[in-house]
Amino acid sequence: MHDERVPTYPLSAIPIRFLWRLQTLGSSFRLAGLLAPRHQIFPENSMRTVFANAATVRRDWFLVDATDKTLGRLASEVASRLRGKHKPSFTPNADAGDHIVIINAEKIRVTGRKLTDKFYHHHTGYLGNLKSTSLEKLLDKHPERAIQFAVKGMLPKNPLGRKMFKKLHVFAGSEHPHTAQQPKALEI
Repeated sequence: MHDERVPTYPLSAIPIRFLWRLQTLGSSFRLAGLLAPRHQIFPENSMRTVFANAATVRRDWFLVDATDKTLGRLASEVASRLRGKHKPSFTPNADAGDHIVIINAEKIRVTGRKLTDKFYHHHTGYLGNLKSTSLEKLLDKHPERAIQFAVKGMLPKNPLGRKMFKKLHVFAGSEHPHTAQQPKALEI
């Protein structure tokens, strides 16, 4: 009688590019002992990409003073932080950003002639009822809306962007109701 056992090879003798092919061929190689189980080839402590989700995200609170800050530069930095792009675990399809509290929105500044030349438009839904407001009038009546419009335009236009926008808290004066969250000062 002759021995019909299939010889086994150590994994170091098989090039890694062939291991993928052998693994896709089926379990016959595994049964023959040519291929070790998947968890031995690729252990759990290997370098895998980590994606953020609702369970793993840690959201902090930050306080931004808008006094003498340029509107667009402030809005772009705030939008980036609301998305969570400053974190190493940034995931485009997850809300991983922080809460941002902006105070002194009435003291924001703009460059050039934007106070008189920049207009915000909205339509009431009726024929011929396109309403326009200049930035100067908007800053007089509702200064926090200028920052909100600028930041909202820089966020994704989908349900995820609307969820991110809810973490923005803008106030015209220096008082805000979020002292219990102990926001950290953020210099932009």
